Amino acid sequence: MQVRRDYYEVLGIASNASSEEIRKAFRRLAFQYHPDRNHDADAEERFKEINEAYQCLCDPDNRRTYDIYGRQGTAAGGFEDFGFGGLGEIFETFFGSAFGDSARQAPIPGETFRLKAQLSFEEAAFGCIREFSIRRAEVCPECRGTGCASGTTPLRCPDCRGAGRVRRMEQSIFGRFSHVVRCNHCNGKGTVIASSCNSCKGKGAIAASRTLRVDVPAGVDTGSIITLRGQGSIGSRGGKTGDVLVTVDVQPHQLFTREGLNIHYDLPVNFAQAALGARIEVPVLGGTMSVRLPANTQAGDVVRLKGVGIQDPHSKKRGDQYVHTRIVTPKKLSREQRRLFEELAKTMRTE
Repeated sequence: MQVRRDYYEVLGIASNASSEEIRKAFRRLAFQYHPDRNHDADAEERFKEINEAYQCLCDPDNRRTYDIYGRQGTAAGGFEDFGFGGLGEIFETFFGSAFGDSARQAPIPGETFRLKAQLSFEEAAFGCIREFSIRRAEVCPECRGTGCASGTTPLRCPDCRGAGRVRRMEQSIFGRFSHVVRCNHCNGKGTVIASSCNSCKGKGAIAASRTLRVDVPAGVDTGSIITLRGQGSIGSRGGKTGDVLVTVDVQPHQLFTREGLNIHYDLPVNFAQAALGARIEVPVLGGTMSVRLPANTQAGDVVRLKGVGIQDPHSKKRGDQYVHTRIVTPKKLSREQRRLFEELAKTMRTE
């Protein structure tokens, strides 16, 4: 990959050179490397490089921009922040309008909004409705996007005759030359508005506040994204309308933890229930369910409740709930309970 040299280095001058020094250096080098006089293999490329450097540094505004941002403006965002309108105008500034025009006239998609929906565990499991307010660009209802006042239509630009470009003649030290540039009168559109719409002032679009209703499907989880196609701002120059992206954030539950479509629940049981077995009401999503614990249940044993977990947002399938038994040792015993445990302890041994 060929390294492109600094413009001051190309002309062989210091970075603080005066305008007269820049002009003299260009005339000397252009005379030396002009293809009509110099037939070396690299003469033409050197001549182009010299001309490019001179075209930038001879203009005070271009030179100031180059001194700050370098050949490519350091980054497109840097130019845009300072009013250059993006990468298209960087090329236009340094290399002529032919580059900037194509970028400027390309379709621009509308703004896509990114929102966040904070849901409870149950709302994510069963689905819910959320509403969001946004302010987006819409087609002007008065002019229907034409930008023209009622009863009028865009007119063909008298300068470019609808072409969007005009031919410009310029004088250089080598004579006059012509090149095609964007029409400033119509800004390259080929049409002009004689009487602007009162609502949008000729822009064809207005800013409007809208409330969007989002149907959150059952089974979403943290990180899920709900896309509302075409609900963002309209594009310009034929660009497509933006979307609204809603990212889900599910809050933790006091009793349940989630693993995919399955949920887990820790069931506290006492010694008697674990040893003798018991029927216990266990909380599940949306209610309770009676669960039969077998005798001699051990800490950590799991009971599987089929089909009472989370519903798959893309199908009717539902996950399971896993009930994990947790033996609870009492923190305080009554006198009678203590006596009974002492009697029981005499009949048992640790295996």
